[in-house]
Amino acid sequence: MSALFALSGVGLSHGGAEVLRGVTVELDRPQMVAVVGPNGAGKSTLLSVMAGLRPRYLGSCRYAGREVRKWPRRPFAREVSFVPQSLRIEFPFTAEQVVMMGRTPYCDGLFESPDDREAVERAMHATGTLGFRGRDFRSLSGGEKQRVILASVLAQSPKVLLLDEPTTFLDLQHQVSIYTVLRRQAAGMLVVAVTHDLNLAAAYSDRVLVLRGGELVRDAAPSEVLDAGTILEVFGVSAAVRSEAGRPWILYGS
Repeated sequence: MSALFALSGVGLSHGGAEVLRGVTVELDRPQMVAVVGPNGAGKSTLLSVMAGLRPRYLGSCRYAGREVRKWPRRPFAREVSFVPQSLRIEFPFTAEQVVMMGRTPYCDGLFESPDDREAVERAMHATGTLGFRGRDFRSLSGGEKQRVILASVLAQSPKVLLLDEPTTFLDLQHQVSIYTVLRRQAAGMLVVAVTHDLNLAAAYSDRVLVLRGGELVRDAAPSEVLDAGTILEVFGVSAAVRSEAGRPWILYGS
């Protein structure tokens, strides 16, 4: 059985600079995959290729056996959900209306179906957002907004969830809340999240992809990848790594 996502020799140049080079990896569900690396390593670019937003890539990026660039957008959106680093909504939508937007790939008319309403209810329950479903999205805190956006993509009922820095600018409580939801979702789908926080990657992921200079340099379980040698080599930071409940915990500057 072939992998859900199969990338072979994926490369991409932007403005004359090579952003990705020869990335080869297979990803299947259910699992949670963290993508880490220093700034400019190509993490966000890799996710955007997988999300079908960069069709001029080199090599092959297949989803369910079909090249991503050849997937019709509507069927692909039913399979793969993507959360960018930032999403601005300036209109007076309620939180529930924002979540309902996630059902767009399924809409055939102007009105929501019972399936749409059920999917929204299920997604808001999973993300703990039912309590403020009627509030103006713009009035929500950063953590509440991020959970609503996550509920919106879960309402798509996808097989794959791609997230680019889902906890940027959030405090510790909301970071843990988001990653707890993602960890739970990974029991039934493929979740791929770009993060700069190595300890979040260590605590919640099944697998870690390490990018440097556009190349995939490591790919294994957190305990195999997140060691002091790799952290020094890739990030240029000295660290000590302890084992907590079978997972690595990183202490910087040690």
